[in-house]
Amino acid sequence: MFEQQIERFLKRHSYKVIEPRAALIDMDGTLYDSMPRHAQAWMRMVSEIGIHATLEEFFLYEGRTGASTINLLFNREFGRDATDEEIKDLYHRKTVYFTELPDVSPMPGAQKMMRELEAAGLKRVLVTGSGQSSLINRLDADFPGAFAPDMRITGRDVVKGKPAPEPYLAAMKKAAVSPWQSIVIENAPLGVEAGDAAAAFTIGVTTGPLSGNALEEAGAAIVFPDMPALAEQMPQLLAELSSVSNH
Repeated sequence: MFEQQIERFLKRHSYKVIEPRAALIDMDGTLYDSMPRHAQAWMRMVSEIGIHATLEEFFLYEGRTGASTINLLFNREFGRDATDEEIKDLYHRKTVYFTELPDVSPMPGAQKMMRELEAAGLKRVLVTGSGQSSLINRLDADFPGAFAPDMRITGRDVVKGKPAPEPYLAAMKKAAVSPWQSIVIENAPLGVEAGDAAAAFTIGVTTGPLSGNALEEAGAAIVFPDMPALAEQMPQLLAELSSVSNH
C-alpha cells in the first residue's frame, strides 16, 4: 500500500533499512485542534503593537518558537530583532489571549493514533515549538500514559526551533534512537521540514487550511488527509516500514 512512498524515502536518505522504535510527535494541530486559536491570539497581540499581519500566515509559522515568530514579525515591520524583554512581554500577552479563548479539544483521531503507537511498542516523544503550559499540562489527562515526563521537547529546550532539525534530533537523543529508527508526525510545513532534515520518516497530516502539497514540498514521506485516516492505517504503515529491515 505504501511501497512507493517508502522506497522514495529510502533512496532520498540512502537508507537500507527502517526500524521504527520511536514516534516523535508534534502537539498543536496534531494532537490538539488548537491552531485556529493560536492564530487568533497572535493576531490580537500583533495588532495591538502596530504589526500588520493576516490570520492565515500564522498557520505557516506553526512550529516556530515564540521568540522566532516575534523576531520574524519585528524584522518585517520594524527592521530589527525584538529585545529579550519585548519577547518575554509579547509572548506572555499572546499566551494570555490564547487562554481566554474557548478550550481546545484533542484532534479527532489523535487518541486512537496514540493507542496504535503504544500497541506497536514505540517510544513516544512530544516535540512542540510551544512553551505554553495550558496545553502541555493537559497531555496526561487527554492522552494518559502517552508521554513520560522526560520524553518531551518544548520550545524552551532548543536554541533553534523548527524548521531546524534540532528539536527532532534532541527527541531522538531522549529516546536513544537513530534517525532511521524514528518516525515523525506533523501537520505543518516547518515541522515536516524539521523532521525530514533530521532524516526521520516524516508523516504529514492535513489538519488545517494548508494543502497536502505544501507538506509534500516540505519533505513529508507520506501525507494523510486527516488524523482518523492516519490512525486507521498506522498498523499497516508500521508493518510495511518494519518489513524493509527484513529484506
